Amino acid sequence: MLALKKEEESHLSSVKNALRILRSFTMDEPEKKISDLSTALGLNKSTVSRTMATLASEGFVYKDPETKKYRLGLSILSLSGIVNSNMDVYRESQPILNKLVESIGETAHISVMDNLEVIYLQKVECNHPVRFLTHVGRRNPLYCTSSGKVLLAYSNENTIETVIKKGLQSFTKNTITDPQKLRTHLKNIKENGFAYSIEEFLEGVNSIAAPVYDYKGRVIAAISVVGPKQRIQQHKVQGIAKKVVSAGREISTRMGYWK
Repeated sequence: MLALKKEEESHLSSVKNALRILRSFTMDEPEKKISDLSTALGLNKSTVSRTMATLASEGFVYKDPETKKYRLGLSILSLSGIVNSNMDVYRESQPILNKLVESIGETAHISVMDNLEVIYLQKVECNHPVRFLTHVGRRNPLYCTSSGKVLLAYSNENTIETVIKKGLQSFTKNTITDPQKLRTHLKNIKENGFAYSIEEFLEGVNSIAAPVYDYKGRVIAAISVVGPKQRIQQHKVQGIAKKVVSAGREISTRMGYWK
């Protein structure tokens, strides 16, 4: 019985290691060596090597024979397609995002909250894109991005306090790091129905976001536009916000929400 329990614990540990390894790949670091993974995750090289061999055999990672680096395999892509096809907000937002980009001339996103972070599900580039840290699958802080602040503002008090307790790291001089100022700011976002970030996460980058509701009236996602401060200027925020809010309402209606 004891031996069986130890075997089960070993299997669970192996699964956890595999998941940690897969989640460590990002758009910023799409390829990694065994040594990179070992150092980053605090795992023995032999453990990482065995796990990667298993993942490779199932198509979840691919090893470049020349560089010896690993990258995510096509099995991940097939799972991603299944997830996306079952997410109504992903499907319903596509035409609205296209229309919003055409109207405003800036890149637009759909994002959701996951593990106290904002994660981008959908992205439509404008005709003159600038490289931002907002690619699909990218995770950013909740409290200093417009989409993150919308999601946080409409969440419960426990979530807000948990984010505050984790610490409000300063990314720029405009990042809100004072807990009470953030609470007040989030309250204003709910009253106004939209959020903006004026160089709070990245210098020279501004964004505006609005909520997306499901048929029960819950905020399940945020729609946002992002661009350089030269194009999304502070005096234009209200005008752009109206279009973003309208787009959010249109997606919400397609999701079955009415008010």
